[in-house]
Amino acid sequence: MKELEAKILREGEVFPGGILKVGSFLNQQIDVPFMMEMGQEAKRLFAGEPITKILTVESSGIAVGFAVAAAMGLPMVFAKKHKSLNLSDNLLRSSVFSFTHQTTYDIVVSNDYLTSSDVVLIVDDFLAKGNAIVGLLELCEQAGAKVAGAVVAVEKGFQGGGDLIREKGIRVEALARIESMSDDSVTFSN
Repeated sequence: MKELEAKILREGEVFPGGILKVGSFLNQQIDVPFMMEMGQEAKRLFAGEPITKILTVESSGIAVGFAVAAAMGLPMVFAKKHKSLNLSDNLLRSSVFSFTHQTTYDIVVSNDYLTSSDVVLIVDDFLAKGNAIVGLLELCEQAGAKVAGAVVAVEKGFQGGGDLIREKGIRVEALARIESMSDDSVTFSN
């Protein structure tokens, strides 16, 4: 998605350690019209797939997941990073290491919301090492749900997560795929 690449170059900031800050439009302040365009692009990429549900992880994945769900007219489920008192004990669970936060979270989804009759599209804002998507795949496996694929706003191809997910036989579509980053530049894959 050339528009996303241009927006990253205009508004993104690169920090040491392979961190790309896109808080001005993607994951702190949300450019809603642009996010909805991203949802339409994901819908185009997965047209014809019998998807019944969008699955993401809180919190930065929610905006992208919502835009995709709205474009496709489907429900969205998000995995919570902590079990709260308003969740039953009937949960699907996985552990996910966050590259950005350098911590491990236990993610949970009620198995009332993810079942063996679902065909899931996994959605997230970033794909770096692949940990979040692997955790979401584990939840789908526990539920017996089928996975149509995964769509991410930004894949940092140089960190290998996309390759890891693709090696599992999962279709991955990135709206923008970064080949390399340095302190003063971002290079996109063709």
